[in-house]
Amino acid sequence: MRGPLVSDLMSRPVVSAGPGTSFKELAALLAEHAIAAIPVVDEHRRPIGVVDEADLLARHSRDARRERGLRRLVVWTKAQGLTARELMTRRVPTVAKDEPVSGAARRLVEANLRCLYVVNGAGHLVGVLARRDVLRAFLRPDEEIKETVEREVLQRSIWADLSAVDVRVDDGVVTLSGVIDRRSEVERAEWLTETVPGVVAVRNRLKYTQDDGAAAEAR
Repeated sequence: MRGPLVSDLMSRPVVSAGPGTSFKELAALLAEHAIAAIPVVDEHRRPIGVVDEADLLARHSRDARRERGLRRLVVWTKAQGLTARELMTRRVPTVAKDEPVSGAARRLVEANLRCLYVVNGAGHLVGVLARRDVLRAFLRPDEEIKETVEREVLQRSIWADLSAVDVRVDDGVVTLSGVIDRRSEVERAEWLTETVPGVVAVRNRLKYTQDDGAAAEAR
């Protein structure tokens, strides 16, 4: 069983702009779609830059006077920019569509990013994963989470006897209790349950009848 992938939660289609898109068109796109940034793509829909609200407001900033060297040139250039090519930041935060959501979420937090632009194997822009998309998974109903844990984790992955195991879900917190065969299955049940979309935390109260972990450690 796998956890959710970026492609499972990403939003599409993605509002984007070409390198020649004008300042006024960019401002209109941001306002019309209520977004804070827009990716700039080439003719093959490969992301080559990002224009955000700060880039458009650079012309009203006095930062260029306080900067020195190359940084001053960059700030000044953006302040004079009239097209996406001149305004954009060339570093694009991308993520592969088949990457686990857990890894993407970690990047969003650690790099303090609003979103990641999703690309396929050829590098083409296919979606966008925002923080709200990741959080949306936690809105999944408790009963639906319970059914998934019983079916995907306990039955298909652990092959547990459901009559001997109880699954309770309260506000996304899953409590596993009962008895299954092996110690290793108790541990596996826990980490597999953690990967189920919508699960906030797992309380593992499962017991086992065979300590296969002790035998493995002895070897």
